[in-house]
Amino acid sequence: MNCKKAKQIDLVSYLKKQGFRTSKTNTKDVWFYSPFKEEKTPSFKVNTTKNVFFDHSSGIGGTIIDFVTNYNNCSIREALVILSEGSFSFHQQKKQVIIEPEPTYSIKKVTELTNQNLLDYLSRRKINLQFAKQFCFQVHYSFSNGKENYGIGFMNNVGGLEIRNEFFKGCLGKKEITTINNNSNVVSIFESWSDLLSYFSIKNEIPKENFIILNSTSLVKKTMGLLNEYSVIKLFMDNDEAGNKATDFLIENANGKIIDSRIYYEKYNDLNHYLVNRN
Repeated sequence: MNCKKAKQIDLVSYLKKQGFRTSKTNTKDVWFYSPFKEEKTPSFKVNTTKNVFFDHSSGIGGTIIDFVTNYNNCSIREALVILSEGSFSFHQQKKQVIIEPEPTYSIKKVTELTNQNLLDYLSRRKINLQFAKQFCFQVHYSFSNGKENYGIGFMNNVGGLEIRNEFFKGCLGKKEITTINNNSNVVSIFESWSDLLSYFSIKNEIPKENFIILNSTSLVKKTMGLLNEYSVIKLFMDNDEAGNKATDFLIENANGKIIDSRIYYEKYNDLNHYLVNRN
């Protein structure tokens, strides 16, 4: 292991493997609770584009080598030994092999939600725009035909973007779940981000809960390692076969008190359908 190879290690993945907790993410930053001190508000930011960090609570920043030397109070040489003993040496190379070779799409830019067509689309679905702007982005992208499109983007835990507009539903990048941590022992699980935002819109607030968005019921097993810490698990699946299977799986396999919240919208397809049609 040398410095050049060490700096290729994906810092976010390294920190997660060490057990450090994440909070919020956006298009280029992932926020952690500081590894250097106990805190309630996350202050440790990783820029995923540059693969560097800055800890606002201590004023420390730099590459993965800087993190290891500061966290372990060791020399650069000792830090390289620590990194070489882990299973991280080729993580960044593997990541590149998966996502870099000529994707069928190209992301042109990612901005705040401002496009009126997208805002109107959300309004028709009765979704509170304040919450939408807090958790979603405006993504401009194109496929192999070169024509630029735009849609509402919602980021998952590995940086993939769930894209939605009036005419398109899909994912740019790797499919994965999304987790939102509010330091609660209650977690609410949704199939999609539109159901999450519908929940906030119905409540007219963001409840003091943690949230897991599956982004696809096929990913429900990904929640298994995350649910042990919760005393209450609230499920908001669709009223269809896939939603039934995901609900049954979680009831059979998850610990804690399981609440199937579909009783509140049992006559509707999903939570957003209920929101749109309620008085």
